[in-house]
Amino acid sequence: MNTKMTRRWFVGSVGAATVAPASALVATHAAGMGSTAPSAAPGAPSAAERPKVVYQFFSAAEAQFIEAACERLIPADESGAGALAAGVPRYLDRQLGGAWGAGERLYRSGPWMAGSPSQGYQLPFTPAEVFHNALRAITQDLSARGTRFDAMAADAQDAYLKSLEGGVTDLNGVTSGVFFSMLLGMTVEGFFSDPVYGGNRDMVAWRMIGFPGAYADYYEAIDRHGEKYDREPMSLGEDRHRHIHPDPNIPAKL
Repeated sequence: MNTKMTRRWFVGSVGAATVAPASALVATHAAGMGSTAPSAAPGAPSAAERPKVVYQFFSAAEAQFIEAACERLIPADESGAGALAAGVPRYLDRQLGGAWGAGERLYRSGPWMAGSPSQGYQLPFTPAEVFHNALRAITQDLSARGTRFDAMAADAQDAYLKSLEGGVTDLNGVTSGVFFSMLLGMTVEGFFSDPVYGGNRDMVAWRMIGFPGAYADYYEAIDRHGEKYDREPMSLGEDRHRHIHPDPNIPAKL
């Protein structure tokens, strides 16, 4: 993981008006973490200015790890907010605490054995159980070392995440590599998804890459050939006053 995952890398990889699927980003750059902590991005909200998040799935200890880990995976830089300011941990909390986290659309009757990547999810645990099991083991491991992840220096955080990514450490029945892959994929999803799902606060990711969002039609732009399409992004959950209302009844994701 030598490539530094910054906002500039995202712009170059995703493109000016395209949102790449999380799987493509994961395959291209497994973690892409830098070795030094980024300074606060100009104009990015401080911790005091960020809306307070009430977690329904994560415990306080789990939330401490998730917030710090997500911010290392998509750090703030000179171009704008990182994962934390974009509300990515809230996206994880909503997904894991909902139907998808409960395995509503997953086949879970076994037999349980290693499968190929094309066979998809092959674990006896629900996604919620994967995270709870892994985070419990991580908390116990760090506690034995006398530290917490969010209290570690940036270099130490990166080294710890790299050990999870490349390792086969058993985290209460979940291999560390599987957990890291799910964490990274969901972090990218939360950063680029529609704000209706809880992440991408203020559509910061869409504004960064020039993605217009959920417009019903583009009739007025059909004959505008060779012109840059430039307009304010729109969310699925946006009302006529442009207020975004996250949907508490979003279905399980596929």
